[in-house]
Amino acid sequence: TVADVVKLDANNRRLVAQGLKRIRAGQMPAGVAALFTAAGRKAPVATTFDFGFALGPRINAAGRLADMTLGIECLLTDDAGRAAELAATLDGINRERREIEGGMRDQALLMAESLFQEDEEPPPAISVFDPDFHEGVVGIVASRIKDKLHRPTFVFAASSAPGKAHELKGSGRSIPGFHLRDALDLVAKRHPGVLLKFGGHAMAAGCTVAEEAFDVFEQALAQVAREWLDAAALTRRIETDGPLAPEYCRADMVDTLHREVWGQGFAPPTFSEEVQVLSQRLVGEGKNHLSIKLIHQGNPIDAIWFSHTEPLPTRVLLAFRLDVNEWKGERKVQFLVEGAQL
Repeated sequence: TVADVVKLDANNRRLVAQGLKRIRAGQMPAGVAALFTAAGRKAPVATTFDFGFALGPRINAAGRLADMTLGIECLLTDDAGRAAELAATLDGINRERREIEGGMRDQALLMAESLFQEDEEPPPAISVFDPDFHEGVVGIVASRIKDKLHRPTFVFAASSAPGKAHELKGSGRSIPGFHLRDALDLVAKRHPGVLLKFGGHAMAAGCTVAEEAFDVFEQALAQVAREWLDAAALTRRIETDGPLAPEYCRADMVDTLHREVWGQGFAPPTFSEEVQVLSQRLVGEGKNHLSIKLIHQGNPIDAIWFSHTEPLPTRVLLAFRLDVNEWKGERKVQFLVEGAQL
């Protein structure tokens, strides 16, 4: 539910909450426990973040690059030793996936940005394909482009299935107000034969098209987006709870928030206010995250903006969530930046 970005309606939220409760209590299969260890995460304080960004990608990595049965066996085995072995294998495959994704993401983003001039708005929907793309990571790359350009995005790669050399497999991610599966259904009705198969839900979907039909698909999806999305929907908006009172900027408050169930359709508290930036630098293996030291209401605090590399001015209005950074036994609140108004 969490890893596939399904909406946390009342029923799904209860299911996820019960799953978290059991995992925190240590009531989980050997494979899930092993995946927490391989990811360097702590099951007693598990959050939905762990499901979506630590366990999910490792389970999925096998299906993307190798054999999906590795992930299935890891979840089903009762043998702790075998589970640890499989979790370590999945972790290694996930590292390989990240390397492939990095190069593909940069290439796909360049292709997407070439669809419009620097002083223009991006098209209402984006579809990109390159013969060198790896079909195992098209969904992740589509998500990255969608996050950066705030447009429904499909990324395609050549199918690796036997006898399907001239078919393209695409994966899409959407923005609020654009039901991706319904959009594909409309494209299929308007252009019979273009979509060989498709499926999914509002925010994520997949499809297969013949290579020669890619241009028709690209134009058809953009046409649906023009009809369904107005200027307001195409403008990135971050709804926030306003300024953060300094008395709530505490590690125990963050722990309280982390114990709750947040996700698609049930967003965690996000705050926004003007801060002073003292220093900033790029961090991470690919130097693709911005680490920031800032002053918040007179107090120094660290912040990080994942997958963002452009520098900030000395004073800026930030939207941020709360997290705790642990270093040498010391726990300090840090901000996870969601966006900035320059």
